[in-house]
Amino acid sequence: MGNQKDPVSSHGLLWFGASVSIAEILTGTFISPLGFSKGMAAVITGHLIGGVLIYLAGLLGARSGRGAMDTAKLSFGEKGAALFSILNVLQLIGWTAIMIASGASAANLAANGAGGYSLWSLAIGVLILAWLVMGMKNLGKVNIVIVGALFLMTVAISLAVFKGDPGSAAGGTMSFGAAVELSAAMPLSWLPLVADYTKGAGRKKAVSLVSAFAYTAGSIWMYAIGLGAAVFLGESDIAVIMAGAGFGVLGIYVVIASTVTTTFLDVFSAGESFTSISQWPGRKAVAIAACILGTILALRVDVFRFEGFLYLIGSVFAPMAAIMLTDHYILGKDSSGESFNFLNLALWAAGFMVYRLFMSMDTILGSTLPVMGLISLATIMMNGGIQYVKNASGKEQA
Repeated sequence: MGNQKDPVSSHGLLWFGASVSIAEILTGTFISPLGFSKGMAAVITGHLIGGVLIYLAGLLGARSGRGAMDTAKLSFGEKGAALFSILNVLQLIGWTAIMIASGASAANLAANGAGGYSLWSLAIGVLILAWLVMGMKNLGKVNIVIVGALFLMTVAISLAVFKGDPGSAAGGTMSFGAAVELSAAMPLSWLPLVADYTKGAGRKKAVSLVSAFAYTAGSIWMYAIGLGAAVFLGESDIAVIMAGAGFGVLGIYVVIASTVTTTFLDVFSAGESFTSISQWPGRKAVAIAACILGTILALRVDVFRFEGFLYLIGSVFAPMAAIMLTDHYILGKDSSGESFNFLNLALWAAGFMVYRLFMSMDTILGSTLPVMGLISLATIMMNGGIQYVKNASGKEQA
């Protein structure tokens, strides 16, 4: 994916398929304390923030011809970017575990316990490995069939969820800002991946825009299903929802397909990210290792309440993205020739702490947008100050 022969539509199919996942639906159920109308306003607001960021990150990769973690070198230096490559590989292994666990749980329930959770987890892990063996170039036609099936499933589940009357807000508490942040955090988790699929695109803006739109629209839909199921039906179990939509054995296949297509992107990009640090042992070997580790985590660790994981992703990658996008689109800087850009690394560390601080506040736009705005402004001011000092020093010497 990402070469000039790829049609723009293939990128749309890829990213819509990535958005259709059990994890996205489950995250939508977390927002149910707000009720449906207010919850959807938060979902759309958060996804618009995240969608714009995906577009800008994708366009950066398309323009530079670099993969996601290689674009980090433009702001943090050749060795400084290694920190983000490592953090990205770790978050991708975490996502692999979450996706496999949620898919296996839904498939197990849909099968009335036949096989058991562990067997379904292993089966999904093996299928992801099979996807890796096939490789990106051989998945085009397969992806069309799978995304078509996922689309029909999503329509059927939507009809089952929204046929009732809106209920009141579910139990528990959640502020509007927290819901916005929970909505922005999911697209933000794809931010360190998107350039892996837009690099080398022939129609740079079109590919970046279609990728961002397809994922954002699909993710909003998934959140809406989860939110609607919790509010309209009082139900957050996707397997129960699918049973109500009339899915039987077919539902199991669709759940597994959605899990495999989404998680494949995670493990594939884990390999891409690691190669920005070292070419050994190679992309595919790292991707296979990430898949195996994610499967083991799904079998051994409780990963079903992952709100904290989403917020951690936001605190790491929101300030990183703010610096990278500011450097590229505003300052026009390229630090890839340096080993470390210590100023930007210090700004990122400050952004991480500011994000964690903002989590204790209740802002209407959550944490991502305010923190990115502050770090972007700080990046402009600090770089401007350094340039001013350099210019003043040059005048004195003259």
